[in-house]
Amino acid sequence: MTIGEVEMRRLRWRCRRGLLENDLVLQRFLDRRGGDLDAPRLAALDRLLAMDDTDLWDLVSGRAECAEPGLQEMLTWLREA
Repeated sequence: MTIGEVEMRRLRWRCRRGLLENDLVLQRFLDRRGGDLDAPRLAALDRLLAMDDTDLWDLVSGRAECAEPGLQEMLTWLREA
């Protein structure tokens, strides 16, 4: 089951970041793949959104490797956006 319209609006708000690079990637990701988010993928995205902006950008840009299991698919999706 994918997320509804209200949940998508809330997620878009949560994806607004202080670091412009993250903001652009996350907004583009939601435009392209937001409709594909199911509960496990949304949980992975939530874990990424809980990170500090610089740590998140390091993972998305490939400057750092992700040590947390279950986040690799979401990072791949973000990098493809």
